Amino acid sequence: MSSNGTLYGVGLGPGDPELVTVKAARLIERAEVIAYHSARHGRSVARSIAEPYLRPEQIEEALVYPVTTETTDHPGGYQGAIDEFYAEAAARLAAHLSAGRDVVLLAEGDPLFYGSYMHMHKRLSGRFRAEVIPGITSISGASAALGRPLAERDETFTVLPGTLPPDVLAERLAATDAAAVLKLGRTFDGVREAFEKAGRLDEAWYVERATTDRQRHLPLADVDPDTVPYFSLALLPGPANAAGPASISYEIAQAPLPTATSNVALSRRSRADPGDGQFRTKLTPGAEGAGRGEVVVVGLGPGGREWVTPEVQAALAAADDLVGYTTYLARVPDNPRQRKHASDNRVEAERAEFALELARRGSKVAVVSSGDPGVFAMASAVLEVAAERSDVPVRVLPGMTAAQAVASRVGAPLGHDFCVLSLSDRLKPWEVIVERLRAAAAADLVMAIYNPASRSRTWQVAAARDAVLEHRSPDTPVVVGRDVGGPEESIKVVRLADLDQSDVDMRCLLLIGSSTTRITAGPDGREVVFTPRRYPA
Repeated sequence: MSSNGTLYGVGLGPGDPELVTVKAARLIERAEVIAYHSARHGRSVARSIAEPYLRPEQIEEALVYPVTTETTDHPGGYQGAIDEFYAEAAARLAAHLSAGRDVVLLAEGDPLFYGSYMHMHKRLSGRFRAEVIPGITSISGASAALGRPLAERDETFTVLPGTLPPDVLAERLAATDAAAVLKLGRTFDGVREAFEKAGRLDEAWYVERATTDRQRHLPLADVDPDTVPYFSLALLPGPANAAGPASISYEIAQAPLPTATSNVALSRRSRADPGDGQFRTKLTPGAEGAGRGEVVVVGLGPGGREWVTPEVQAALAAADDLVGYTTYLARVPDNPRQRKHASDNRVEAERAEFALELARRGSKVAVVSSGDPGVFAMASAVLEVAAERSDVPVRVLPGMTAAQAVASRVGAPLGHDFCVLSLSDRLKPWEVIVERLRAAAAADLVMAIYNPASRSRTWQVAAARDAVLEHRSPDTPVVVGRDVGGPEESIKVVRLADLDQSDVDMRCLLLIGSSTTRITAGPDGREVVFTPRRYPA
């Protein structure tokens, strides 16, 4: 047998090629022969999953079923046709194995879990070396898609085929805590009937094509039978996880507020027209009184995940609802267990009220800000609204603010006393901004300037520059940082006198040096900007 090849039954997982194990990918790439089952149309789900790991020169053995569920004129009937097919398929693979060629037989999910591989294993493992490479099952993929455990503690979990008669299936469902029912498609009507007879239809979920780009999941009771493919299953979570989060719908100023990942049309309050701005919340029966929640205001930092602190990552993972400005909320990966509520960046007060109302209903809410939530962001807005009713606990978790990020890219321009100012005049008069710029410049403070420009504010940068020049040298270094931590990051160091409005947009932050801020050349030729710790006597 030492000169023979090895038969590998390789599990590919439920559909996403990235869920193929490292070992499976390695074996697929090096195998001389790749075998897979398919229906008579010739398309193989298993091969499509494995395709990223295949080589053009590999031998492919397509094992095409002569029948699936239809009738046949084979003398032995359906079972006779299938047995003959398996015998012929085994002989084809045995020819390669006898010639010393390793054969990888691809299997969706796990090879020994309701899979076709087992029929080859039974026929060939006694004659040739056979190794099974386990894979993630469709049940695990569906559980992950729903974002909920199937069973915990001492609950009993049962796997059932949908081909069982509805009465038998109903008995099994009634007798277990949690279950997965496979092989839907044509059996769906009978499966749904069984859940209804067992009195558990309202607890059940439907998942199709789990982990693929065509994944879909919804309550089993809401499924149209005509849309159900073979690659689908029904899940019955155990009692500990059956209830799930409350199904909540929201209304704001008579307009519906989506509960999934979508934009929320919030009414905007202004000084001229306070507006209604009231959040009206409707919950399904039994949701209220589930326990008080909390609001955690978190800062994502200025860029990608590497800028997010572990403390903030943990708070995001624990949340039931995520609330924030659309752009910032998009930086948090979607989780089917959670609800995202995205809105415009001009409705901070309304967003805060909304988050607090969710918490009053028992939800753990994360209000998402960019940078640090306490620097021109949502922390103060939430705390201001919360102060009117101190019935919801609010925590603030810090993040790296843009000033620190921009400073780090050029050295240490914030190494001595500095102040932080915003050029936005949406919430304070421009006259106040100019007074503060002049005061900071006269005090010789380094300045971190947030919100220097926007689509509608195109003149403030020049006006701010001229105000600072009344007390500061034209040669004062200015750092213009754009999208720091993002894909379009850029850093420019210019003289204060040369600061140009055209170089600045809403994604920029400015650092204006003090009289002691210096520029030197680094060993790589880049400019280094720092403010010494000592100030002249």
